[in-house]
Amino acid sequence: MRASTLICLAAGLVGGATAACSSALKIDDFSRWSSNANSLNAWTSDDSSMTSISVTGGVLSFKPNADSYFYETFACQAASSNGYNSIQFTITGAASASLTLEIQTKASCSAASFTSYYHTVSGLTAASQTVTIPLSSFTGANTNAVTAFVWWGFSNTNATWKLSNIQFGCSGAASTSIRPSSSSAIPSSTRPVSSSKPASSSTRPSSTLATSAIPSGTCAPLVIDDWASQSRLTFLFYNSLLEPTSDDGTMTSLVVGTPSKNRLTITPKNTDGYFYTQLGCTNAKNKYGGISFRIKAPAGTTFSVQLESSTSCNPESSVNGVQTTAQLGWTFDGTEKVYSFPFTKFSAVDTAKLTTLFFSGFSKAVSFGPLAMYCGSTASEYIVTTTSAPAGPSSTVAAPTGTAAALVIDKFANANSNALGFWHGGDEGMTLTYASNKLTLKSPDADYSFYTQVSASCSDFTKYAGSYLHIAYSGSTAFTVALQQHNSGCNDAVAPFPETWDSAEAARYAKNGHIYIPMNHFKIELKRTIGIAIKGFFKADPVTFSVIEIIPSVPAGTTIPNKLETGDLAFACKRPNSFAFAIDDGSPEYAQEVLKVIKEEGIKVTFFTVGAPLLDESNNLTNVYREMQSHGHQIALHSFTHPKMEGLADYDAIDWEINEDVKAVKKQFNGMTSSYFRPPFGTEGARMRERLAINLGKKPTITMWSVDVEDWLWAQTDTPEQQLAAFKRDVAKGGNLVVLHYLYPSTVSYLRQFIQIAKATGKQLMRVDQCMMDPNAPPL
Repeated sequence: MRASTLICLAAGLVGGATAACSSALKIDDFSRWSSNANSLNAWTSDDSSMTSISVTGGVLSFKPNADSYFYETFACQAASSNGYNSIQFTITGAASASLTLEIQTKASCSAASFTSYYHTVSGLTAASQTVTIPLSSFTGANTNAVTAFVWWGFSNTNATWKLSNIQFGCSGAASTSIRPSSSSAIPSSTRPVSSSKPASSSTRPSSTLATSAIPSGTCAPLVIDDWASQSRLTFLFYNSLLEPTSDDGTMTSLVVGTPSKNRLTITPKNTDGYFYTQLGCTNAKNKYGGISFRIKAPAGTTFSVQLESSTSCNPESSVNGVQTTAQLGWTFDGTEKVYSFPFTKFSAVDTAKLTTLFFSGFSKAVSFGPLAMYCGSTASEYIVTTTSAPAGPSSTVAAPTGTAAALVIDKFANANSNALGFWHGGDEGMTLTYASNKLTLKSPDADYSFYTQVSASCSDFTKYAGSYLHIAYSGSTAFTVALQQHNSGCNDAVAPFPETWDSAEAARYAKNGHIYIPMNHFKIELKRTIGIAIKGFFKADPVTFSVIEIIPSVPAGTTIPNKLETGDLAFACKRPNSFAFAIDDGSPEYAQEVLKVIKEEGIKVTFFTVGAPLLDESNNLTNVYREMQSHGHQIALHSFTHPKMEGLADYDAIDWEINEDVKAVKKQFNGMTSSYFRPPFGTEGARMRERLAINLGKKPTITMWSVDVEDWLWAQTDTPEQQLAAFKRDVAKGGNLVVLHYLYPSTVSYLRQFIQIAKATGKQLMRVDQCMMDPNAPPL
């Protein structure tokens, strides 16, 4: 749960006479739910703990599971002194259902820790009820320093619950309440993080807010890893401190995002496996008291925790202490709870120079929550805070009626061709099953696509500008629908082919087994239409298609969402007679050679940089790119940790990659921003394109390529010269936008030849923004 900023309101009234109030104090009418804000302008959320949750007409509807909760935070309220005597809300639950309401209060508004008190609400019916609970029902609670309410312990997980009109009740108002069946208090300063709650609260997660005092103005939790990115962990091998972390291949898997956000699931091969995360020679002395994190593990699970320090700050030369889970007093029962250990458990370790944390000897698979050092001597949980990205427009548009006749494109009658007699098929790695005039498709990778062509050349679809692409389906909608545009020569031997495409997110247009996408939502040249691609699968769930067609109108009542900006997907330069080298990730050791070659050849290029390594001072990449920028080369975006962007689970994960990259580039390059983005691995889709435009606040150029040196394939083989062959092949086809990396010595050694081959075409070499004829690009 996100902890709100605690502001002491009317603190001087605490202990004084009760004030009169004229009306209830609204806590939440759910009018600002989309931004996770309540009526008191503070944070509210379920932390994705619900099976489903939404707001309609000021009513929060949700379906809980056994561990679900919902909370309202606010600036510290001196409720009693201001005349408020109750908490009121309207709720609908199943007949005989019950729930627990938690109030969190502090000794005073200036105190750092809170204490939780519990109230069980029972006797609910299946009808809407207004519940008024006197604050006096929370025996022992300081109602002059109230900071939050939490609803949890929902007895019925099959029904959909409804909650609305949450407010502090005014002393003068008459009210009735559903009485508690029990109430209890657990002081936050003494609550053991791994113990269970009283019976009335046993189904609630172990903690929702930080539970210990943090020395004011002197300390904040030190996050070791928040498990925000799979690729940061298993591609870049960084933790949140941007220090090395890995299992060195000793585990069966390390998977981020399971069983929920900001979680890491470790599956061991055997008890010999280990996982480490370096601490960067952290000085925790007299500041941090230990480490806390959530753990979910089956009953009987055991493992060891090893903490290391080094007088020379060298992880390879260290002393250590080891504690088993038994020695730490940790036991597991399959539910997620907060666990912690104080540094005092490791007497041999110098807390002024902590270097590495090891976990080893896992007997079973475990899941870790965010891992952090807590301030002071009392254990507390670190809660990941989130900032909601712009939601983007969500309006609907009128559904016009086209004039062109319907066109059936594919009815999946056979595996080789569609209803128009043209080719259809999928990328290798997909599972395609044709049966009974249907295609069932399953894709394990967001890179894969299924194609169905509408022509062997260019097909003029301008007559369908007012029509709809209709796809009948069953199953998953976790994919992108793209309409592809042929190149200007309508020649599949010329690069790029296809020239470009525009994309729509299937789920936005899908309902009841039908997808209706206005053809004018695809921003391509319809007179050069070549085909349709089903791509960008971000789940491995199957989908079955029975028809793809173009129709002049949609059924009455069909809702058509507005077209979202998806940017410009560019595989080639737009400026006549131009050629651009767009260079991705590199190794600092080869940077000077790259700069030397491009300087001697007298060209300017574009570097797409990953954000996280820019923040790692040990690799010197920021200085490398600053030097490149000073020579007039363009710096552009390439994600924060280099994942397959369209393959990420949700908008939040995509937003995080974009925004962290933007922040890193801004920080390291004096406020610089860019609208040029190259998706890692070239994996793109509608969600990534939409979120990029929304988060950047402007139309992006998604920079792909039509010349691939295939360094990823050949650079480290016995035939690295195949990189030259690949470059010549694509240039001969007319390609003019390059992808290469300076990760390998062989690639760098061929760079001068690449440039000279490009020059021999007679084209002018330039930066990507210049070749895209960007009016904001520097002059040639």
